[in-house]
Amino acid sequence: MAAMKGKWALVTGATTGLGFAVAEGLAGAGANIVLHDINARKQAADDLRARFGIEVIAAGVDLARRETIEAMMADLLDRCGAVDILVNNAVVRHFAAIERFPPERWEQALAVNLSAPFHLIRLALPAMKQRGWGRIINMGSIYSSRATEDRIDYVTTKTAIAGMTRAVAIETARSGITCNTLCPGTLPTPAILNKIATMASNGGRTVADVTRDYLGERQPTQRFVEMGAVAAMVVFLCGPAANDITGASLPIDGGWSAA
Repeated sequence: MAAMKGKWALVTGATTGLGFAVAEGLAGAGANIVLHDINARKQAADDLRARFGIEVIAAGVDLARRETIEAMMADLLDRCGAVDILVNNAVVRHFAAIERFPPERWEQALAVNLSAPFHLIRLALPAMKQRGWGRIINMGSIYSSRATEDRIDYVTTKTAIAGMTRAVAIETARSGITCNTLCPGTLPTPAILNKIATMASNGGRTVADVTRDYLGERQPTQRFVEMGAVAAMVVFLCGPAANDITGASLPIDGGWSAA
């Protein structure tokens, strides 16, 4: 708690799912939270504030637009002094074969998944460097290192984010700042759970059977990666034991990348 107390953490895409789990983990470690989502939810901010006794700012801006990112960061730097911890978690994705992939969806994915982290990093770095401390964590994926069908936007941007991490890590290596990528496997997100439920309904099978087969094709552990485990790794990377971990792409995938 002492190590994080007084620090400000900006988590993007943070009012539900993995983003909220990460925000909870950092709040539990004592950090103040900037809870970003394009649809900022006051209830999520109030929940963190009440449970952890920290300061919380809800920020609802469109990460596809550079001008809104710049306005948000200018406001945060004025109010907080610095964004000490930046977690680039927000993501958009679309499912289609390359030849049928809508160009506007491609442009949106590049903007939100890749350009937004770049802009947030470049705007956060000056204050981090001035303080001599900072943590940047980019949320990658198992698809940062391999591919799958009908997800050209996701595979491309998650691969690129790992390269961005390495570039930032080299440039900040002597500044007290670290930059790493976390690469989760299959998480129990609403989209995945709905997909499994639909597969079970269409096939006349139980959800448990479909879940076992679905995960068995991916993760040798045959279980979902826990969101809390990913959040715990974020907290670890922000602590003193991780001072020399930078430029890394760290898998949290139940053995998927080892198979």
